Amino acid sequence: MNMTMETLKNSPDSHQALDRNKVLLGFSGGVDSTTAALLLKEKGFEVIGYYFDITGCNADGMAEAQAVADQVGIPLLTEDVKALFEEVVIENFCSEYMAGRTPNPCIICNPGVKFRRLLDKADEIGAYYIATGHYSRIYHDELQEKYYVKQAANIRKDQSYMLYRLGQEFLSRLIFPLGEFDDKEQIRDIARSVNLSNAEKKDSQEICFVPDDDYVAYMAERGCTAVPGDYVDSSGRVLGKHKGVIHYTVGQRKGLGIALGKPAFVTKIDAAKNQVVLGNNEDLFGCRVISRQNIFSAGNDTSVYDGMEVLAKVRYSAKPAEARLSVLPDGGVLTEFAEPQRAATPGQSVVWYDGDHVIGGGFIV
Repeated sequence: MNMTMETLKNSPDSHQALDRNKVLLGFSGGVDSTTAALLLKEKGFEVIGYYFDITGCNADGMAEAQAVADQVGIPLLTEDVKALFEEVVIENFCSEYMAGRTPNPCIICNPGVKFRRLLDKADEIGAYYIATGHYSRIYHDELQEKYYVKQAANIRKDQSYMLYRLGQEFLSRLIFPLGEFDDKEQIRDIARSVNLSNAEKKDSQEICFVPDDDYVAYMAERGCTAVPGDYVDSSGRVLGKHKGVIHYTVGQRKGLGIALGKPAFVTKIDAAKNQVVLGNNEDLFGCRVISRQNIFSAGNDTSVYDGMEVLAKVRYSAKPAEARLSVLPDGGVLTEFAEPQRAATPGQSVVWYDGDHVIGGGFIV
């Protein structure tokens, strides 16, 4: 059953002391979270906005969010989460790049900071539901009595991939007001209809905590320096010098600074040897992907999924592709695709779908 806002108030309640008419909404002041507030209010919910300051000094962002919250007519709670964000997200971000992997900070932030603080704060203020402006939906399997992240109606904006590490404690209380809209212009039209000041504000495409999208400079300021090393081919033959492994990701072609007389692509990063392996585009394709730190939305024993046929994605922008899961003796999961996938990148995630809803995923190794 797809969980619409109309059905939520009649769902089974395991938190009797919490108010099912009250929603704590992650509120940035952008058009998505603002429109989410309007839609929740329209359905009769009491909405409280919640603004996270991940830097501890974003007074401008907080003031902007407060101004929009006032315009929408909701109270706004604010919190400095810099210390938690540093511990959970930034330390992981830097250590992963230094280890030659390519992290996705949103996937780490969602269960560890954003939704964790939303749920904890909701408990504090007596709100049963939490909500965000993500483009996704919640699916409730009544037979299993389990909740799943479901793809948004707007597949181009769908963010279900980013949410795969959310467990039942989050999913059972989560609302995505924007999930049923199949066009972003519909969201902007709602904002325009009440003359919201942010109706035309552009979507952010950058890493939210990295100034000017220059993550190398950001890491250097934190003492994570790039050490030059060797470019090598698959046989270990030295081809030239690279600027440091943190500059590269598997599948990269641009910015290599080396001329080999033919297109060259990063096919592997070996941080232990401080080597970046170059090869052809064809070398990036493969059918087998192994993942660790796997999580399944329903919380089942992983053996339940051994041999399961799924759809899977090796990156946010990839199309779901047919695959089969095998649970390995050491707890890892092997995803075998029917067709080769390009540049399955260590540090990124493989996410598994049963039809249009997420059943789990893990970090690619």
